[in-house]
Amino acid sequence: MLTIADISYSIEGRALFSGASARIPSGHKVGLVGRNGTGKTTLFRLIRGELALEGGSITLPARARIGGVAQEVPSSATSLLDTVLAADTERAGLMAEAETAIDPDRIAAIQTRLTDIDAWSAEGRASAILKGLGFDADAQARPCSDFSGGWRMRVALAGVLFAQPDLLLLDEPTNYLDLEGALWLESYLARYPHTVIIISHDRGLLNRAVDHILHLEDHKLALFTGGYDSFARIRAEQRAVLAAEAAKVAPQRAHMQKFVDRFRAKASKAKQAQSRLKMLEKLQPITPPAEAARHVFTFPAPEELSPPILRLEEAAVGYGGPPVLRGLDLRVDQDDRIALLGRNGEGKSTLSKLLAEKLAGTGTVTRAAKLRGGYFAQHQVDELELDETPLQHLQRARPETAPPKLRAQLAGFGLLAAQAETEVRRLSGGQKARLSLLLATLDAPHLLILDEPTNHLDMESREALVEALSAYSGAVVLVSHDMHLLSLVADRLWLVAGGRVTPYEGDLESYRAMLLAPEARQNAPTPRETPRKVARKASRDEVSALRSELRKSETRVEKLEQMRDKLAAKLADTALYDDARAHELQVWQAKYAEVMEALDRAEALWVKAQEALDTALDEAS
Repeated sequence: MLTIADISYSIEGRALFSGASARIPSGHKVGLVGRNGTGKTTLFRLIRGELALEGGSITLPARARIGGVAQEVPSSATSLLDTVLAADTERAGLMAEAETAIDPDRIAAIQTRLTDIDAWSAEGRASAILKGLGFDADAQARPCSDFSGGWRMRVALAGVLFAQPDLLLLDEPTNYLDLEGALWLESYLARYPHTVIIISHDRGLLNRAVDHILHLEDHKLALFTGGYDSFARIRAEQRAVLAAEAAKVAPQRAHMQKFVDRFRAKASKAKQAQSRLKMLEKLQPITPPAEAARHVFTFPAPEELSPPILRLEEAAVGYGGPPVLRGLDLRVDQDDRIALLGRNGEGKSTLSKLLAEKLAGTGTVTRAAKLRGGYFAQHQVDELELDETPLQHLQRARPETAPPKLRAQLAGFGLLAAQAETEVRRLSGGQKARLSLLLATLDAPHLLILDEPTNHLDMESREALVEALSAYSGAVVLVSHDMHLLSLVADRLWLVAGGRVTPYEGDLESYRAMLLAPEARQNAPTPRETPRKVARKASRDEVSALRSELRKSETRVEKLEQMRDKLAAKLADTALYDDARAHELQVWQAKYAEVMEALDRAEALWVKAQEALDTALDEAS
């Protein structure tokens, strides 16, 4: 059991913990949540003993091993598999000693211990973990020096998972994983045989991989049973109760204070005033928990273009050698919300770059004449000018725009006056991501391509991004490991696999099940107890998301019907059928056919959304 007892700790005079306590039984899977800057990462350092407590204590069972991913694996000639095997220092030490030991008793003890820790299956277990995190057999045999820092972070994560410490501390582990890696990690952690504490803003991970939430707020810790959605519901209920109590007490305090102020100086009322003053002192004010900071994203709205805004026919794309993707026959309309699915290395980012005109392709690529695109990728956050302020970034992009208007645009992405004048190097990861999103959407793009947009964004910012994308009037193409974001935003799924891109007919849950079906049984540690399967009911959030999807489907059909009616009216003009305007007539007829095709597809999605909502309501009843 991990026991945190009445701890206190400050940084530069600012208290992070004051009398904070929590008890986490062995084997619990815990999500550590709290606003940015409250001290979550500091708590990890205190648990590891890297920082000295000012008061209180943190205790673990004797000889308990603590593990976490502190930094990436260094570049070296050691293979990935051997690097992960070396992470289990006990096994590595025993294997080395077995090569040189000559005392029979010691040899027997070594062999017994190696058997106890299942050392002989180590290579298979290490390989399975690396495979789950995106490394095939060929990659596992390559040296660490062949891989970039982000990939070496995955190797470091694989190493600590393989070592199986008694207390596993993970700080935003999905930030350097793709969707497949994140889903595999969820399944692995849910079955991890020891205690896990995860700092994460990934709502899906906090709902599926943990069974408790440890909340850090106002320098205190509170442990809640269940995943994040359960925690959020309880917090909302607590906030409502305290707000009601505060509303009840406030008028009583105001009335007593008014009496005291009025009669304190009058001798005839002095005793009554003194009595009311004592009552006022006993009537403590009630302060409900502060609401989470309200974050917003303000995306400029593009003008409407006739569908399709982008079409690929027998297109291919690569990097100079054999094409990564070929035979692409795809269409994007302005109201599309498309998620790209596929294992790492299959070409999701390559397709994103082709759509964003960052890569040139072969074949037929037809774009609407006035099409504007916006592109956000994680590497762009790293390419911001560190010595410049966000305001200077915007001034370079919009030299003709007055600074007050630029400041207003920054504020629309949560970068207020203080951040607008702060050098980028001093901004948080989330603030840098907000600036990159602003730059990507500055021209009101008709097609917005987002490659892992939620890395470094906190929970409130992710929810704000969902709202902004849902209300956005342009097309969106998403690559993300955030299942919550994909489930609420995407209405079309494209599977990138085997050098092809095809529509995925299932939903995200079926895709998740497909990915995990062969992996969960083979690669994850054996759970201590297999939970009983129970009939699953649709949650309130799922029903709400389905209602939202149905509304979007209805709106999409209405827009296309309006466009169809306008084109029908145009085609009803008899002057259009003069021989001299034959080419113009063909253009309008082609547009009408495209709209009718899009309308058929939109109506099919509408019917599907209605059926999904009806099914969910039946399950919830």
